[in-house]
Amino acid sequence: MLLNILFIVLGIVLVLWGADKLTDGAVGLAQRFHVPQLIIGLTIVAMGTSMPEFCVSLVSALKGTPDLAVGNIVGSNSFNTLMIVGIAALVTPIAITHETVKRDLPFAIIASALLFMMCTDQVISRWDALVLFVLFIIFMVFTLRSAKQHKTADDESKSEPISPWKAVFFILLGLSCLIGGSELFVSGAQYVAHSLGVSDAVIGLTIVACGTSLPELATSVVAARGGNSGIAIGNVVGSNVFNILMILGITGLITPMHIQGITNIDLTVMVVSIILLWLFSYTNLRIERWEGGVLTLSFLVYISYLVVNAA
Repeated sequence: MLLNILFIVLGIVLVLWGADKLTDGAVGLAQRFHVPQLIIGLTIVAMGTSMPEFCVSLVSALKGTPDLAVGNIVGSNSFNTLMIVGIAALVTPIAITHETVKRDLPFAIIASALLFMMCTDQVISRWDALVLFVLFIIFMVFTLRSAKQHKTADDESKSEPISPWKAVFFILLGLSCLIGGSELFVSGAQYVAHSLGVSDAVIGLTIVACGTSLPELATSVVAARGGNSGIAIGNVVGSNVFNILMILGITGLITPMHIQGITNIDLTVMVVSIILLWLFSYTNLRIERWEGGVLTLSFLVYISYLVVNAA
């Protein structure tokens, strides 16, 4: 038990340090190649920080624990939207671009609603997975096309950008620490949870979801604190889309998933949370501190509900 607690602490330290290096590398690439920070957040950073979810969900599905695989994605997306954006906004208000409000957040809402509908029969078939993966390709095409159309002055930095090789090294180093730290955290947390007799679904929705979302949390908070709000919000929205469309798409194509422990309440929280984020963003293109407080409190209420019902 003590060794697993040590794994949890060490995992958190690695994730926080890795997020700092990943953000430095991503910002460096954005400056060097004049790519908007939002696009870097929606692609490189979001895909990299989604790797823990991908690894955990794929391995869980292959090992015959689909509740853990799907619960990881559903819980991670709720955590991303409510806790990560909430904490980042509490650190500093987050500016939202028109592009995020008009395209990226609606796409995330559609993906979440689609997953909700696919889970009503408690099966994610290969056909369902194919639909998800095709939508992921469409999302990536639109995202990369917009990179050529939104090179604004806000993305230019007065400081000298770091060299491309150094930026790539920081990204690879950061991702390695993020993934390794998350694996240590999840391994330790899973052992502790199983020793208490908690179900796979609840573990996936809570401990594993929060653990695999530590990269998004650390990356977004560090980015927001450094004034890079484009990466902070782009990372969260991009990760939510990747989690559903790419991770469940690939995982479902490899092995269909029969789920039982994921309830309509869990799926509703995921959908409502992204709609709430869109409403907050739509009002004045900004997530204020009080709105961040509402998001954070909503997640704490949801987690409390899960813990009480698991007891």
